[in-house]
Amino acid sequence: MFEINVDNAEDYLRSRQWIGPGAVRIEALSGGVSNLVLRVETATDRFILKQSRPQLRTRDAWFSDLNRIYREQEVMETLVDFLPSLTVPHVLFVDRQNFAFAMSDAAPATVWKESLLSGDIDFAMGAAAGRVLGMIHEVSAKLPRLFEAYRDRTAFVQLRIDPFYVRVQERQPEVAAVVQPLIDSMKTRSEALCHGDYTPKNMLVHDEGFTLVDYETAHVGDPTMDLGLFLTHLMLKAFRRPERRDEYVELIDSFWRNYAKEITFRPVVELETRGISHWGACLLARIDGTSPVDYLPEEPKRELVRRLARSILLDGMNTIADVLVWCDRELAAMAAKPIP
Repeated sequence: MFEINVDNAEDYLRSRQWIGPGAVRIEALSGGVSNLVLRVETATDRFILKQSRPQLRTRDAWFSDLNRIYREQEVMETLVDFLPSLTVPHVLFVDRQNFAFAMSDAAPATVWKESLLSGDIDFAMGAAAGRVLGMIHEVSAKLPRLFEAYRDRTAFVQLRIDPFYVRVQERQPEVAAVVQPLIDSMKTRSEALCHGDYTPKNMLVHDEGFTLVDYETAHVGDPTMDLGLFLTHLMLKAFRRPERRDEYVELIDSFWRNYAKEITFRPVVELETRGISHWGACLLARIDGTSPVDYLPEEPKRELVRRLARSILLDGMNTIADVLVWCDRELAAMAAKPIP
């Protein structure tokens, strides 16, 4: 494989006639750990160039199959006609020999994760995220033949099950037994398309809505993993700013209500219960897994996240309302006694 970087990308693109003569500007984009991502700008065009990397940039050793780049490309090509305009990037060029492809750019856009971390809580964006995830799950469940090719879970196992769920079993053995059925379900259930990384860092917000990126872990499987992972990331932002817990509760509620409006393929109450179990596992994964979040350095907050996760997994919380009541109580107490 020819390994692309900022310095050689221009020659690489010209050799394949993906850009013509004239000035070109190339910059590396940050935010992920698994790929090279470059923004390419010419006098007439702007696009994203992406290439798989075998070893991820994390504290713990973490490797994944390069072929996951093809899954990302193909899933985008399948979904693009079923979601609102600009939600899915358009694939422009593909270089399968070198595990690379180019796609349309959402710029100018803001990464939703960065807005949330800065304290900008947009309830309309929460609603839009719920609608889009509901549409992905619903269309893939209702039109299974279109998504049949995405049953292989190799990348999902390497990038989600092993570093998140299995690592939690190793590092938090008291929940290992209740996490195992979640792993079994993710490996065997083939219900709808699971994006596998449906999080604010992969949502690029712009005037027309948002663009969803990073489909390399997408597969036909257990869609409720998406619910657990997305809710985890909203909740972790609330733990970061406990004094604004009411706004995060409203954001979560907006997401869930709009997701539920799109769903008919399974009873919503069933998906909620299953999603909450994944919520508990993913909370632990983002604290004690292979790739913990970097914006909760305070150990008291991290331990409170662990307490919530254990309560979800071991004490039988079955509704989002149950979780939010617990969080409101505990975060109110934390806000009343700020961490030094």
